[in-house]
Amino acid sequence: MSKLVVVGTVAFDAIETPFGKTDKILGGAATFIGLSASHFNTEVGLVSVVGGDFPQEYLEMLENRGMNTDGIEVVKDGKTFYWSGRYHNDMNTRDTLATELNVLADFNPVVPDNFKDAEVVMLGNLHPAVQLGVIEQTPAAKLIILDTMNFWMDSALDLLHQVIAKVDVITINDEEARQLSGEYSLVNAARKIQEMGPKYVVIKKGEHGALLFHEENIFFAPALPLEEVFDPTGAGDTFAGGFAGFLSASGDYSFENMKRAIIYGSNFASFCVEKFGTERMQSITKDEINTRLEQFKALTKFELN
Repeated sequence: MSKLVVVGTVAFDAIETPFGKTDKILGGAATFIGLSASHFNTEVGLVSVVGGDFPQEYLEMLENRGMNTDGIEVVKDGKTFYWSGRYHNDMNTRDTLATELNVLADFNPVVPDNFKDAEVVMLGNLHPAVQLGVIEQTPAAKLIILDTMNFWMDSALDLLHQVIAKVDVITINDEEARQLSGEYSLVNAARKIQEMGPKYVVIKKGEHGALLFHEENIFFAPALPLEEVFDPTGAGDTFAGGFAGFLSASGDYSFENMKRAIIYGSNFASFCVEKFGTERMQSITKDEINTRLEQFKALTKFELN
């Protein structure tokens, strides 16, 4: 079976949307990525850090869904990373109310020995120095996927450029692509980012879908129109997990297969937003996944004649 290394936060979130609010619930990039990737025939190894306040039942839930948690360090006398945010009525913008790094501030990632030969590495949104540390520990990787954000572009750009030069795929949103490249046109932005190192550039546009760029080739995948969106938190990470999980399981890293991976990622993201936190991702079934894949297929199926 193929192996997928996932590095990112395993965390607590507190979320407020027009539909309601939560106290501390399970969140974090690695959590969402793992829950999505675990639906594929690949071994998922999580690399993260939590405090002594992190419930054992959460770790057991991840393990029961087929994830390996040996790479999750538990700092007994520390506190788990915490983020709190409030979404506006359009659900596309949000205000960060609190960010507490806690144990994440001193996180030194350690990839378990049995995952150092993984072919696919998914670098969730973390400090570029942590991402570089994981790259150095996975020399057998054939596909390295990077997710990052504008915070690191503002605060650690030189290190981020070092990471970008070493990866095969970068996934960022449209605003971040423009900031990183200095180009307003997403076509020009993708071209400039490819020159930095990645062969593939995935630009996420939220409810407006995602774009895949490779050399002169472009592919667009729509987002599934949903009746209700309860909580967008983790949707981008869930997308990345479906994308990485599909590629890891298939072992095919061609542009044509990347198209399929984009659809699988979009499919999982459409479930994530239907309930708060990870709740929906913990309950989806194979039948639901397959039914929604057919809906995605129908969205863009047409005849020219």
